[in-house]
Amino acid sequence: MRMIPLLAAAAVLAAGAPAVAAGFADPAEIDQAVARFTGASIGAEGGARLPVDRRLKLARCEAPLALEWYGRYRDTVLVRCPETGGWRLFVPVETTVAPAAAPKAAAVARGESVAIVVQGKGFTLSRKGEALEGGAVGEWIRVRPAGTRTDPVRLRIVEPGKVGMELP
Repeated sequence: MRMIPLLAAAAVLAAGAPAVAAGFADPAEIDQAVARFTGASIGAEGGARLPVDRRLKLARCEAPLALEWYGRYRDTVLVRCPETGGWRLFVPVETTVAPAAAPKAAAVARGESVAIVVQGKGFTLSRKGEALEGGAVGEWIRVRPAGTRTDPVRLRIVEPGKVGMELP
């Protein structure tokens, strides 16, 4: 006779287990969302390095998950629950190129006409010039001022088509 109440209690606890589990986000669903976002499966180039840790107990998110690239080199996916008080999860992506080796986009090409701008406290000087080297924003290149036969000067690329320096 004692066995029946014990079985009944076990049945009630088993029925309550899915309700407790329903309070948490399913890591497999997060893995699937990341795979759809990146277009690659777990462990493949461009996909998540590893599956989301199954031990995580993230609150269930009723709204659709928000995914976006995180980091300068797009080597991490930020997964967010956009609800008030929601959570954030960072998922590293499998890459073959080291982030430091990622090429910078060229902002100035060799032979391109550029604007030379020198700024200081209370003044700005500008002039046209020709880039003797190509480069990305932030790099220093050689530039020859237009209309002169002087030696080239080294200036930093400020933005596409614009080089210069700031004086104290």
